Amino acid sequence: MSRSRLRTVADAAALGLTFPACTLAGYFLGHWLDSLFHSGRALSYAGGLVGSAAAFVNLYLIAGRASDDDKPD
Repeated sequence: MSRSRLRTVADAAALGLTFPACTLAGYFLGHWLDSLFHSGRALSYAGGLVGSAAAFVNLYLIAGRASDDDKPD
């Protein structure tokens, strides 16, 4: 396998792990803050949304890096 092909596979695997990991980490952090501040489920949902936003930022960065790799020298 070529180096660029391995890089593409690694980026795809990273995205496959990043989306659920960021979303769940945000949700559980929010859940912990909900129990700390007795705020119902508002911070759990907000944390999930922030985690999802972080995953999309990571998607944008990986896509930008992939497009830079595709440019001819």
